[in-house]
Amino acid sequence: MINFSRFGNDLYTGKRSIPFIERRRRWYALSAVLVVVALLGLATQKLNLGLEFTGGSEFRVSAGSNIDNYESRVRDAVGQVAPGQAANITKLGTSSSTIRVQTEKLNDAQSDSLRDALAKEFGVDRGQVSASFIGPSWGQSVSQQALRALIVFLSLTFVLMAIYFRTWKMSLAAMIALLHDMIFTIGVYAMTGFEVSPATMIGFLTVLGYSLYDTVVVFDKVRENTQEAFGNKRHTYAEAANLAVNQTVVRSINTTVVALLPIAAVLVMGFTLIGPGTLVDLSLVLFIGMAVGAYSSIFLATPLLVTMRGKEPAVVELDKAAAKFHAKQAKVAAAEGARVPQAEAEAVAPEAADESADESAEQRERVSAASSGAAGRKIHPYAQTGPRNQPKRAPKSRR
Repeated sequence: MINFSRFGNDLYTGKRSIPFIERRRRWYALSAVLVVVALLGLATQKLNLGLEFTGGSEFRVSAGSNIDNYESRVRDAVGQVAPGQAANITKLGTSSSTIRVQTEKLNDAQSDSLRDALAKEFGVDRGQVSASFIGPSWGQSVSQQALRALIVFLSLTFVLMAIYFRTWKMSLAAMIALLHDMIFTIGVYAMTGFEVSPATMIGFLTVLGYSLYDTVVVFDKVRENTQEAFGNKRHTYAEAANLAVNQTVVRSINTTVVALLPIAAVLVMGFTLIGPGTLVDLSLVLFIGMAVGAYSSIFLATPLLVTMRGKEPAVVELDKAAAKFHAKQAKVAAAEGARVPQAEAEAVAPEAADESADESAEQRERVSAASSGAAGRKIHPYAQTGPRNQPKRAPKSRR
């Protein structure tokens, strides 16, 4: 069984390494496929904009327990009042008896007639069928404000990241990864037909901040490792960046999983019990955006940075110096490997080892004899060497 704590520790120390940078072309290809599929879905399916953006009429029917085949019954009622009119029909929650009907804008007479038809169809009083009209101007205002906020947010983020990391290429790599997240999230909404509401716009902006946060954490470690590599010249820029991703990948995964678990719980409760609404719209975009944001920060942002900085003179010189260091290390390892057979040969020659032991014993005896005096008296180790044990020389006058 895999010990995940030890596995994460091995990734951090470099004992194990996942080749994120080495395989960056695979990640580029995968990201390109995801973006193309998302764009095709956006071009063919279009976004399912909510009533707040398109405008129209909304009816809510408190049908009680008489909700069997409610979709076909509502379409029949709408067809009687406005033939050919499309209707978006939703039951709000599994245990709820409220049915929401959204149509294009109806005039007052059609609205009154549809209320009566729905009340008759479900056997309720007319007062239990509410009608409201929502104009598209509010949704357009929200869209314009959101777009303006997005432009300001991205511009300030680009400048701040360039100042903090002292290179605009880190900012550009982060912005490309962020653009990837935006396109993919919008594409998922287009292909699945999920409704885009004002809550979706709020969640979308929240996801951008989370994605950038995860990317900044990885880039901070990349900067630390690459600065050390420029100092000791022992690793290439790609190796230092890959080590940084390995050191932060466990943290990124843990953070994402911890964030997605409560969101997933809210989604399950929303789809099964609560029904469509602001909470579900917000949770859905957060779940999709956080998941793809974790992917881009690990597999896309740092590989893009390495690719963009690969041709810089300082990085090229660093790679050359690191290659020389690796070559020197390889020679040392080869030399140490050559000593192993010699040690094994000595181990299989016990006779030679015995002779060596005998010679060592004789040498120790000679040293012991030399350390004794003429009368066999032992001489103190301090007196065995040095001027006290040397013969005295005659003074210059008697030479």
